[in-house]
Parts: sequence; structure tokens; C-alpha cells
Amino acid sequence: MAKDFTTRAVDFSKWYNELVIKADLAQNSDVRGCMVIKPYGYSIWESMQGVLDRMFKETGHSNAYFPLLIPKSYLSKEADHVDGFAKECAVVTHYRLKNNEEGDGVIVDPEAKLDEELIIRPTSETIIWNTYRGWIQSHRDLPILINQWANVMRWEMRTRIFLRTSEFLWQEGHTAHATKEEAVFETKQMLDVYADFAENYMAVPVIKGVKTENERFPGALDTYCIEALMQDGKALQAGTSHFLGQKFSETFDVKFADKDGQLKYVWATSWGVSTRLMGALIMSHSDDEGLVVPPRLAPIQVVIIPIYKGEDQLGELTDKLSPVIRALREKGIRVKFDNRDNQRPGFKFAQYEFQGVPIRLALGKRDLENGNIEVARRDEKTKEVIPFDSVVSHVEHLLEEIQMNLFQRAKAFRDDHITEVNSYDEFKATIKNKGGFVSAHWDGTTATELRIKEETAATIRCIPIENPEEVGQCILTGKPSKQRVLFAKAY
Repeated sequence: MAKDFTTRAVDFSKWYNELVIKADLAQNSDVRGCMVIKPYGYSIWESMQGVLDRMFKETGHSNAYFPLLIPKSYLSKEADHVDGFAKECAVVTHYRLKNNEEGDGVIVDPEAKLDEELIIRPTSETIIWNTYRGWIQSHRDLPILINQWANVMRWEMRTRIFLRTSEFLWQEGHTAHATKEEAVFETKQMLDVYADFAENYMAVPVIKGVKTENERFPGALDTYCIEALMQDGKALQAGTSHFLGQKFSETFDVKFADKDGQLKYVWATSWGVSTRLMGALIMSHSDDEGLVVPPRLAPIQVVIIPIYKGEDQLGELTDKLSPVIRALREKGIRVKFDNRDNQRPGFKFAQYEFQGVPIRLALGKRDLENGNIEVARRDEKTKEVIPFDSVVSHVEHLLEEIQMNLFQRAKAFRDDHITEVNSYDEFKATIKNKGGFVSAHWDGTTATELRIKEETAATIRCIPIENPEEVGQCILTGKPSKQRVLFAKAY
């Protein structure tokens, strides 16, 4: 499967693109900038959805659905919001086609122009807050804790599957609160949910932080984020949670009567992660032999491959393996028994290795006679032969070991690529030669932030929440600084 497969060291970008295609995760669509997510890739996304959806509901949220099309007038009501998304909006202007009188296909019917143009949602704050106006009158109507699983459209000029596409899948939470304190708590709580998911399910270590004013979500007062580091030393924003204040409730006139009967504007949050997480998973763990999927998200956690000649041997092996398959599934372990007779075992081994299945079990006639079974783990690419009778408990333990190993391996890489610098020359050399996160003092101005970006292509990924205060001098201007921030080149 890995023949003629580009390695990470040769060309990381090409390696990523080839892996996505060859592991059968997704492909480019005929629609510019859009992707087709194939069944195996979508099954990993479904695993992510399932865990996140449970986590959202455990924190009191419910799912709803809002329209794909948003009146243009809604988007234009909030100035920062429209400024942030105007260049990425796809606009619907007509509602009908007609046969071309020239006889060469169909054209837009000029008489079918919409009275008001519609935007294909780049995000849903505007239409949701317009809807909330009819839902909220009293403090008894609050809080509203809504999540939406949906697709969005942002007309990107340069795209890459999963990481940046014109249409992508995501979830977007939109909550309404009676007080600022409740809304800030919600914003931080959901950031913690994302960090928990990234570290304990994706096995991706993240740094929680606050975005600078220049990097905030359009319309937010504060944007909190989790930042991850990929194997090529570039950062990837893996999730964001926004404190919106009262901007959208003021824009859409969403008020509530408090306990004293006074009318007040509602406090808002929004938060989201997308199929970009697929890119994070791929680039955090995969290797030159293909995809590596953390067990807790793997659609197939264990693949079992019988090695046989003829139907009689297959039947004998199947009889022996059936109780094992049943016992594993009873423990909630996702198992595939691949008894296809049109592919050789070697082909199957290569296929599942390339697709990142955490554990492979193989049983042949000799193993059966000796009471053994072969166990291969994808993360370390090692094999061992164990007693057949211990396979269920061994697999159960091994899945947790692989999960922890992937996290610790990624964390060790991340920690080794956080570099403190104290001068601009040192900063530029580190960005150029080592990459990763660079911890440096910054004077807090957008002008300095933009100049560093222009000169080095590095951006401020976040102001880490757990940063201790530390008096210093900005690496560029020498002006006073209260704490370090994290810079990196990023996706």
C-alpha cells in the first residue's frame, strides 16, 4: 500500500495530500475548493461527532438546526462580523434556471431574481440571534444552550482537504445568558471540553489560550482557542470558543425582563470545531507507512485476519475466533473480521496498516495448533505472539496503551518544540530553522504583531491561559511586556 508514497522528510505537504487519498479518507470534488469525504474518512468524523455530541449534552446542550441561507441584510447588521466574512461569502441571487434559447444548456432566468440576496452561511450567529428574539422575553427563558451540526461555506482561494476547504462540516454552539458571568463561564467551559476531547480522544496535546485582538473571531469580545503542533512544526488552531458579549443581542434587539422586571440585553457565546480536526489527527500521529488513528476514535479498533487454505480451514479458524470476536464486542471494542477470499493476507496486512487500524490479529493453522495468536500494534509497528486464551484481556489493555503512547509521543514532540527567545534575531532563527512554538515577549500592539507576521510569516497563536506574568521587553520594539505569547507558523 505504501509503495511510491512520499515521506514526511521529503515533502510534508505532499505526504499529507497523498495519505488522504491513499488511505481512502477523501478526495477533491469537481466543485472548486470542495471535498468528497469517503466512507472511511467519514466514519472517523462520525466517531469524533459521537464523542463531542455526548460531551455537549453532558454539559446541558441540545441540538437544533437553522437554515443554510441567510438574508444578506442580517449579515450586514453587525459591522465587525460582515468585515470578517465579506470576502468569503457565496451569494444566491436567483432561484430558477431556464433553457437557453441558443440551445446549449441552461442559463439563469433573469426574471427569477431574488428580492433580497441570500448568503450561504459562513457561520450562523446572525440568523440564530434573529430567531432568538422570538424565543426570549423573560429571565425564565434563559439560558438557551443550543448546538448545531451543519455545513458552512467560506469561499477560500487556496484549499487543502480537511484543513481548509470552501465547504466543510462542523458544529457551532450558540448560547444565550442572563449575565456576563454565566456567558464567560460557558465560553471557558466549552474550551475545556474541546481540550479534553483533543487530548483524551484525539491524543493531541493542546495549549489553551486567548487570541489577540487582531486574531479574534469577527464580532467577539474575546476568543479562546486550543492550539496544537503538527509534525512539521506548524501550529493548527483546533477549536475556538467566543465570548460575544451583548453585540448580537443589541444588533438583533434580543432583550429579557430580569427578576425585577427591567429589560436587559442578553449575553452571548458561540463555539465550534470542524473537519479540520481530521487534518490535526492525520498530521499529529501518522507516519511514512500511512495513517495512524488513536484507538478511542478508530472506526475499526481491531482487525482479525484468518490465514487459511480452503473452506475447511476457514471454517475451523472462524469457529475458534467467533467467541473472541463476541467477547471483544461485548466490551465495546470495534472489531472487523476480514475473511475475504479475493485478497491475500499480505495485502490485507498492508491495507489496514496504511489505514491506521490500531491492532491487527492474525491466526493461521499453525497458530491454532500451538494455541497462539499473532498481535501487531500499529503505533510501534511491532508484532508478538501470545497465548490465544489471553487475547481478549491483552487487546483491551493494549488499546489503552496505544492511546496513551500516541499522546505521550505527540506531547514529547510538542514540548521539545517550544522555544523561549529573548531577541528578534533569535526569534527569526528559531522560526526559520526549528519551527514549532516560540515563546517571546510582545508589546501588545497590533502594529508589532503584523510587522512580525510580514517579516517572518509567524503569527501569535495565543496568549496562553496558564502563562505566568513575567516582566520583559518586546523582541521587536523593546517596549515593556507583561508576559510571553506563543508565535508559530500555522495552517
